[in-house]
Amino acid sequence: MDPLTIVMVVILAALVFFMFRNSRKRQKEQAETRSKMVPGAEVMTNFGLYGTLLSVDEDDNTAIIETSPGHVVKVHRQVLARVVEPKTPETDDTEVAGPELNQDHAIPAESSAPEFGERIDDAPKKPGAKSDD
Repeated sequence: MDPLTIVMVVILAALVFFMFRNSRKRQKEQAETRSKMVPGAEVMTNFGLYGTLLSVDEDDNTAIIETSPGHVVKVHRQVLARVVEPKTPETDDTEVAGPELNQDHAIPAESSAPEFGERIDDAPKKPGAKSDD
């Protein structure tokens, strides 16, 4: 066998390996998504419709979604793209430094921001700020 044939066979084997691996991974993700698709779950369809899943008919491959109170839509089961997880607000321990507020909890009118057309270097310094000189 010449080396070119060996390289081609190795590349073909690698492609087949990755194809099967991706296929298994996708099937696993689909099975996980299907297990979450229970009545009462918030779902999103492939075309961006959000709603509450009311029922899934395995025989007809259909699902019934309530998009808003009193509005029910019947769709093909395969258009159910994902289950929408409720978002929990993330607590961030780091505080964002905002502008200093006065006693009225308002931003003071005098600001150290440069005026239009004024260079940043020429902007007035805040009282008590260290000078670079």
